[in-house]
Amino acid sequence: MTAFTAIILRDMRLSVRVGGGALMGALFYFVVVSMIPFAIGPDLNLLARIGPAVLWIGALLSTLLALDRLFAADHDDGSLDLLTMSGLPLELTVAAKAIAHWLTTALPLVVITPVLGLMLNVEFTAMGYVALTLLAGTPSLTFIGLIGAALSVTLRRGGLLMAILVLPLTVPVLIFGVAAANAAIVGPAPFGPPFTILCALSLATLVLGPLAAAAALRQGQE
Repeated sequence: MTAFTAIILRDMRLSVRVGGGALMGALFYFVVVSMIPFAIGPDLNLLARIGPAVLWIGALLSTLLALDRLFAADHDDGSLDLLTMSGLPLELTVAAKAIAHWLTTALPLVVITPVLGLMLNVEFTAMGYVALTLLAGTPSLTFIGLIGAALSVTLRRGGLLMAILVLPLTVPVLIFGVAAANAAIVGPAPFGPPFTILCALSLATLVLGPLAAAAALRQGQE
């Protein structure tokens, strides 16, 4: 087993044991989405029309919910120093932690999205497209949040600062994610262009996120 894989498995085990990532994110997603019908009222056509946007906003907030603890827990118990001094480059270490966070927090959101779509009167065939856009776009949310988590790891009330820093950066992902879902459901714009841009954003953040996060951690330790 490589060090990269070991870090992924370690963080996944910690997330499941603590219940702070996988369980809390899914419950928060469920609560946010289930509150919308109470606020909007029994207008099924309106719920179906705004359903993809509601699901995307819920997934965005749920993905970022546990990111402020991505490095803070390791910083508090000294594990972050050991990970930094290990033979694995810090860029790969933070990438492994981000992958573990996505697997335990964002991927469950994608899985339960079709179920929550029923509460918003989203058609069964459309829910597959919404889940597909979330599958393509949530890695970008995680790797953008990775940068904010690294910048705020040594600060008090860093979670609030992280939200202020990260949320504006996620706007393009939100725009193209909702645009792709709406294009697949109601048209007339084609599904391909916004979905391709969404995939490109995820690939770009997959490369740039670990580099920026590792630089932020090194700066914070000096």
